[in-house]
Amino acid sequence: MTTFCQRTLDFLYFNNKHNSKAWYAEHKEDFKQYLYAPFCNLVTQMTPDMLRIDSDFIVEPKSVISRLYKDLRFAKDKTSLYRDCMWLTFMRDKNQMYGLPGYFFELSPYGFRYGCGYYCADSKSMASMRNLVLANSKSFQKAKECFENQDIFEFVGETYKKPHYPDYPQDISLWLEKKDMCFIAKSHDIDLLFSADLAKTLCEQFETIKPLYDFMMLAESMTER
Repeated sequence: MTTFCQRTLDFLYFNNKHNSKAWYAEHKEDFKQYLYAPFCNLVTQMTPDMLRIDSDFIVEPKSVISRLYKDLRFAKDKTSLYRDCMWLTFMRDKNQMYGLPGYFFELSPYGFRYGCGYYCADSKSMASMRNLVLANSKSFQKAKECFENQDIFEFVGETYKKPHYPDYPQDISLWLEKKDMCFIAKSHDIDLLFSADLAKTLCEQFETIKPLYDFMMLAESMTER
């Protein structure tokens, strides 16, 4: 079974540091063996459990796994050719103009992180979620309870600089004041990263936060575009 190892992290670090097409070409087999193959294996292992979370997830590795090189047309840093991280994302149709929520795992030389949410939430999606929060819907109640009863995932996302809902208690305004939404766990557990149990652990933890994903997808179903 192909798993991540120290040479995975070394490649990410040195490829980014050298920032050279020539260096990458010389070490392309390392990329295939220590990065791409373990990512493909991880996707394959996770796919059955992820499809139980959402049967409409895209699961083909070439669509799930990120590229290592940057598209400089859209990059803020035009001098760096390669990222120092790679990730996988389980979500529905990625070709839509607006982003959908999904589950992700991201690896860098400095550790890894994983979670559920938006890369960049659409304002209409967030408006639908606020409506569910304000209505105290059952979906929101389950999502709120899910988040509050765990201590692995952090609630992140840009918040309005000036409060829009100052009269609500903090446990409700936390959801209302966000401009986007993501729940992220960070780890430096190298033993887990390099083990054959990584896929199982990720899927188990992803299953525990399914109410958060269901809440976001319900909001998506109510969003008019």
